[in-house]
Amino acid sequence: MTSNSLTTKSVAALVSTNSICQGVQVPILWPLLFQTGSSITFAHTSFKWSNLASHNAGVTVVIVAISNQADKTPTIYTLEDGATVANSVENISSYLVPGKAINIKPARSSISGCAYMDLGNMPKDGGHLLMTASEAELVSKSDPVAEKYLFDFVGSQEFVKGIVRRCLWIEDDQVSDALTSPEISKRLDGVKEMRLASDAESTRAFADRPHRFKQIQGRGTDKTIVVPKVTSENRVYLPVGLLSKHSIVSDNAFALYDAPIWNMALIASRVHWVWVSTVCGQLETRIRYSNTLGWHTFPVPKLTEKNKEDLTHCAEDILLAREAHFPATIADLYDPEKMPDDLRAAHDRNDEVLERIYIGRRFKNDTERLEKLFELYTKMTSTKGAAGRIAGAS
Repeated sequence: MTSNSLTTKSVAALVSTNSICQGVQVPILWPLLFQTGSSITFAHTSFKWSNLASHNAGVTVVIVAISNQADKTPTIYTLEDGATVANSVENISSYLVPGKAINIKPARSSISGCAYMDLGNMPKDGGHLLMTASEAELVSKSDPVAEKYLFDFVGSQEFVKGIVRRCLWIEDDQVSDALTSPEISKRLDGVKEMRLASDAESTRAFADRPHRFKQIQGRGTDKTIVVPKVTSENRVYLPVGLLSKHSIVSDNAFALYDAPIWNMALIASRVHWVWVSTVCGQLETRIRYSNTLGWHTFPVPKLTEKNKEDLTHCAEDILLAREAHFPATIADLYDPEKMPDDLRAAHDRNDEVLERIYIGRRFKNDTERLEKLFELYTKMTSTKGAAGRIAGAS
C-alpha cells in the first residue's frame, strides 16, 4: 500500500457472521478500524443467509460497509415483516445501531452497584448426582436419608420449559450422614468411577470428593434469581425468575445468590432487554446472555431506597401474575402472541417505574432507550464517573 492510497476516497463492504458486531469482538476489532479515519457508512443488521449447497448450513450474518468519505449519509437496513427498511442516521456505531463509537468492555462487578451475578454450578458427575422427577420421587418415598439431600436442579431449559429435575447436594460436613443412604452411596461410587476414568486431570482430582459438584459457584441460602444463558429474540422481555433455597442453579444459567429482588425488576425490564440484545453476543439470532458483558455493564442511575422499594413491588407483581396462570411455563407465558394481559400489565408497570427513574418519563422507543444507556455508560465508566459510582455503590 502506498502513502497515497491512505488518503484515497474509498468504500468497502463485507458480509460476515454477526459476531463481529457483538460481545467481546467489538472492543477488539472496531477501534482499530475507526482509528484509520474510516466509519460505517451503511449496514444491514442480522439476517439468516443460506446457499444452494446440498448440505447447506444457514448462518446469521450482517453486511457492513466501511468508508473514509465523510460525505456519505449513514444508512441502516433492517428486515421488518419480511421487507427491507432503510433508515438514515447521523452515525452508525459498531453495534450497528444509531450512535457514535462506543465499546462495551466486560466488567467483573456491576458498574451500577447492583448485585453480583455468577454462573451456576457444574456437577461433572456422569449423571449420578442428577435425577428426573420420577426417579427423585421414588428415592424420596423409599429413602428418608437421601430425601434430605434432594434439591431442585434448575438450568435454562428447566426454568423456561418447566422441566423438573433434582440433584443431590451434600455439604462436606454431611457426608457421613449421607453415606448411610444405600442410594446415595451407590451414586457416589458412580461419580468416583466416572471422574477417575476421565481424560482431564482436573476431573480426576475431584474423584476423592464424589459428593461435591466439580465447580461450585454458589447457592442461595434464602433465595436465588435465575437468568437463562440463551433466550429467544422474539420474547418482549428476558425470562428471569426467583427460586427457593431448595434450588441449585446449573452451569447452563446465571444466578444472583440471595440478592434483593429489585435486581429481578431490572433484568425483567424492556430497558435491560434492549441493552443485552445490543451488547451481548448471539447464538444465531437468539440472545446469548452474559453476566460480565450484559449485567455488570448495565448502566442504572443511583437508586434511592424508595426506588428499590418500588422496583421490589414491581418484581413481586410480575411473580404473582405468573403464579395466577400456573401451571403455564415461562415459555408459554412469554410467547409474544399469547402473553396474558395481567402479566403484560405487570411488566408495563415495571417499565414505567424504572424508566421514570432514568429520565422522569417513559422512553419513546428502543432507540431512545439505547441512546440514554450508552450516554450513561460512557459517563459512569469515565475515570471520574467510575470512581464516583464505586464510592456511592450500595
